[in-house]
Amino acid sequence: MARPIPEKVLIDLGLDEPDSGEALRARVARQLGCATDAIAEPQILRRSIDARGGKIRFHLDLALDSGLVDAARDPGPPPREVRLPARVVVVGDGPAGLFAAYELARRGIACTVVDRGKPVQPRRFDLVSVQRQGHVDVDSNYCFGEGGAGTFSDGKLYTRSHKRGDVRDILAILVAHGAPERILVDARPHIGSNRLPKVVTALRERLEAVGVEFRFGLRVVGIELRRQGDSRQVAGVRLAGGETMGADVVVLATGHSARDVYAWLASAEVRLEAKAFALGVRIEHPQALINRIQYGKFAHHPRLPNADYHVAFTEQQRGVFSFCMCPGGFIVPAVTEPDGVVVNGMSLSRRDSPFANSGLVVGVEPSELEAAGYSGALGGMDFQRAVERAAFVAGGGAFRAPATRVTDFVEGRASTDLPRTSYRPGTTACNVADVLDGAGILLAARMRRALTVFEHQMRGYVTREAVLVGVESRTSSPVRIPRDRASLQHPEVTGLYPAGEGGGHAGGIVSAAMDGMRIARAIDQALT
Repeated sequence: MARPIPEKVLIDLGLDEPDSGEALRARVARQLGCATDAIAEPQILRRSIDARGGKIRFHLDLALDSGLVDAARDPGPPPREVRLPARVVVVGDGPAGLFAAYELARRGIACTVVDRGKPVQPRRFDLVSVQRQGHVDVDSNYCFGEGGAGTFSDGKLYTRSHKRGDVRDILAILVAHGAPERILVDARPHIGSNRLPKVVTALRERLEAVGVEFRFGLRVVGIELRRQGDSRQVAGVRLAGGETMGADVVVLATGHSARDVYAWLASAEVRLEAKAFALGVRIEHPQALINRIQYGKFAHHPRLPNADYHVAFTEQQRGVFSFCMCPGGFIVPAVTEPDGVVVNGMSLSRRDSPFANSGLVVGVEPSELEAAGYSGALGGMDFQRAVERAAFVAGGGAFRAPATRVTDFVEGRASTDLPRTSYRPGTTACNVADVLDGAGILLAARMRRALTVFEHQMRGYVTREAVLVGVESRTSSPVRIPRDRASLQHPEVTGLYPAGEGGGHAGGIVSAAMDGMRIARAIDQALT
């Protein structure tokens, strides 16, 4: 009796094994011990590369049932027609805010989305101004504006979330609005900063077509509250121009860099909490070097993409780790204030820059902040700002970044010259350790020890060709806006829903988008 054909199968392919449809079909038939014509042409559900042990393999999760493929590509129910006026205001048009609006529209709930920045197309000019003129628009930059920080900072879509159904929903919606279909199958999906803006625009236009209102260039400067018995209830938000927008529900999806939001929440006596975060630098290598380290003798194989990596080191319960690695990418000025330097990484969809960069950051705990004199819920924010201002001074102004060769940093000395880097507006040779340690918490020694460990893990990682560019300070919010586990509202303010990275409840595009959709479902439940 023949064995039943499974719905899917996992196979491994070598670098030079063919991966065409018919070749995969023949391979699966051999693996299942059946005739080739007994199975349909396999469709790839998930693809990853395993470069461990000097032997490179492609892991393919293949669907033999077309229904599995259709389910993975299904973007779910579309947004429904909604009618204004909305009593739901979503503050912030990043992934949390945008997907909250999308899920609300699916449920027929009207909302108004307000963002301090500009739509993606005019926002591009503000990024050029930072890079070429050393001028930052504090409301429209790499962090603020349509699509949030991820729009022009790479568009990486991988997440550690195990809620695969929710992840598939996010990815399928992105594909339905113009993202490449490969993000549905790649183990580490990525759109690229050149493509993601078009996807974000398409999502907004889809929502506008069903009645969702988007208003740009509006900075929220306060929250309106009213007493309701022993608790407080949201009544609306105040805008910088003096206007008040009434609302019964406010979703705060402002991202991890909107420091003024935490300030006006604190002034309104809305409870905030300090949380752990990480701070460090960007480390940049020639991409060819990372390819040699990761792929060995196969580094030039035409089927291999530019290599990425992840490294981590823990000492006395304090971590040093790579973050947001960008193969074939660029270091960019993610500044939001005129007197601080902040760097981040991004890649275009082809990931074909000659540089590889990654955040290399050190964990910072609230107890360390307290010991260094950074007290209260906003202490981490104050520490971030102090390091960023030190970086601005060390860089010499105009958002030039302080930088040190990795070998010099490990030896504890300043650099007198630097390799070519991808960072514009440019770098200034110095000792980045002085910047990291100058705000009262000693981070450089931990990073120095970690680099020694990483060199043993990846021979060639510590090299004169590599450079540390400071500072990578916005890995996540140092502040959490608490919320009730069941209702997702602030425990003390009815109708206030902290969301995404700015609320301290997500990290990255996909997890923030998932959180926004979860918030929308909670709002629907509360309103019905």
